[in-house]
Amino acid sequence: MVDISSNFVGIKSPNPFWLASAPPTDKQYNVERGFEAGWGGAVWKTIGNPIVNVSSRYSSIDFGSKRMVGINNIELISDRPIEVNLKEIKSVKKHWPDRAVVASLMVESKKEAWHDIVKRTMDAGADGIELNFGCPHGMSERGMGSAVGQVPEYVCQIAEWVVEVSEIPVIVKLTPNISDITYPALAAKRAGAHAVSLINTINSITGVDLDSFVPRPIVGNASSHGGYCGPAVKPIALNMVASIASHPDMKDLPISGIGGISTWRDAVEFMLLGASNVQVCTAVMNYGFRIVEDMIDGLKNWMEQKGFKKLDDFIGLSVGKVKNWGDLDLNYKVVANINQDKCIKCGLCYIACEDASHQAISYFKDKYTKKYEIIEKECVGCNLCQMVCPIQDCITMEQRNIGAPYMNWAMYQEQNK
Repeated sequence: MVDISSNFVGIKSPNPFWLASAPPTDKQYNVERGFEAGWGGAVWKTIGNPIVNVSSRYSSIDFGSKRMVGINNIELISDRPIEVNLKEIKSVKKHWPDRAVVASLMVESKKEAWHDIVKRTMDAGADGIELNFGCPHGMSERGMGSAVGQVPEYVCQIAEWVVEVSEIPVIVKLTPNISDITYPALAAKRAGAHAVSLINTINSITGVDLDSFVPRPIVGNASSHGGYCGPAVKPIALNMVASIASHPDMKDLPISGIGGISTWRDAVEFMLLGASNVQVCTAVMNYGFRIVEDMIDGLKNWMEQKGFKKLDDFIGLSVGKVKNWGDLDLNYKVVANINQDKCIKCGLCYIACEDASHQAISYFKDKYTKKYEIIEKECVGCNLCQMVCPIQDCITMEQRNIGAPYMNWAMYQEQNK
């Protein structure tokens, strides 16, 4: 048996899967349905002075038959009064004492405003506070959200205001709309924040209606830039999580991973790169709360197969494997190999290599057959043919030059002076 219980900066939950601050955590009804399905925790949709939202609010990117590869939203924080949200948080904690309930907060950049809402949040019984310094639309124009998160000095100042009165853990949610995510993360740590969460949504416009000429989502005869999330942002999120986890001054800063997590595999990848737990939003909007059942089962099965007894056994194991390009081994070489028994003769590998790579695949055709083969001396091991092939394991990458001495870029330059 494995133990998947989580203790994130003192906030305990039966598993590391939390619902992110978003429409699925907008109210007590949603959160309790999530807990009934098995989610270990929830970060309440951001609470602050109520706003008025627009209609419509979402647009998406589809790719082929895959719907909602990415979602853009122009929805703002909670449109319900602060006291209503806090009352519901108190009720949820009463009925679900074993689940993590974290309040996401956003108010104007005034010390007294932050002190007031933090104290009220503690009185409601929340397990922790997440500071929303990431929202890239609507609130940022009002001097909140990413307008704060993009300036490390502001991150540090407001986080200090919160930490000085908070008796519960403080998590700073970071914006990806910045050139280097480590600067605001360092500012959060400097302020005494207990953890960071990332990434928030990416500033975006997903498309334009070609009849009305209005970008989506359409509000009357206009639109606005919004926040992009979903599976499409996962690679960006993984890179930013790894950047913080590998930073020498932040190796002890806990991370809650967010961004395109749809399966247990996604969650494990975030945790291998340094996240202690994960938060999920878009996948729930697409498939519903019950996806957590597969996440829990998948995580447990994988841990059993790998011999891990608890989450800490594998959290961060991949961090040291992310290196600067110049430290990679220039003598490591792989080449492609086509399994002729599995090949369906579609030619996608040949077209990709011929038109966009290194012309390393030969094509033979006669009256009875077609055949594609790797020209090994031309193959650079780029993986493109393997990625476009529609048949699992038809094209594999095989190592060559086994036993060659390690050579990084600096060594190569020295050798070739």
